[in-house]
Amino acid sequence: MEIDWTTFALEIINFLVLVWILKRFLYRPVLDTLAQRRAGVERTLAEAREIEARAKALQEQYESRLADWEEEKARARGHLDAELTLERSRQMQVLGETLAEERQRNAAVDAHERQRIERAHEISAMAQAQRFTATLLTRLASPAIEARLVDLLLEDWSGLPEPQFAVLRGAAEAEGAGVVVTSAFPLAPEQQRRISAAVGARMRQLAVSFREDPQLLSGLRLSIGPWHLSLNFADELAGFAAASNHVDR
Repeated sequence: MEIDWTTFALEIINFLVLVWILKRFLYRPVLDTLAQRRAGVERTLAEAREIEARAKALQEQYESRLADWEEEKARARGHLDAELTLERSRQMQVLGETLAEERQRNAAVDAHERQRIERAHEISAMAQAQRFTATLLTRLASPAIEARLVDLLLEDWSGLPEPQFAVLRGAAEAEGAGVVVTSAFPLAPEQQRRISAAVGARMRQLAVSFREDPQLLSGLRLSIGPWHLSLNFADELAGFAAASNHVDR
């Protein structure tokens, strides 16, 4: 059998043309599509890595700020303790000197009179310590400290026993009272959301309203009818004053 070289050459040409057509109109579009999808996947992965990096950076920034806040709080507490200790020492020294002078001048004064004088000096010292503490807390009041007090108040709220929540729910339903949250500084929307969520989790669907009272200095007061959960400078000072009055009596 003889080979027709012309036919053979034409078959080869047809085959090459077929390969070129398949490559141009089938394989290349498929490869382009795969390349585009690969590029899209790589872009998505790059964006995900970028988002993860930003989230990690934000987390590190938050942790750094929290560490700075804890350090600042520790310094403020140490400063307050040192000032109170110094003031107490000075007042006790003055009191001791005054009492010594009074004892020398009034050796004949009876025990009741001496007790009255000592009590008066103690009241004066407590009043001065109270004024000093009020001045220092007023200087320390700030939105940053109030933000931390929000966290502490929510921790106290979540730590209340369930029987107490049952009593509060009963009182709220009986009086038709909602929850009033009073703050010294304007609360951010995220803080209001957290507080509302915490209240709703334990008190069903009670209405939560927010208002401001600069007299609190810094911190919050959560009120349900006659019941209050307070974590603010003003109420702490009031408690200090009440304790002082109790000691005075």
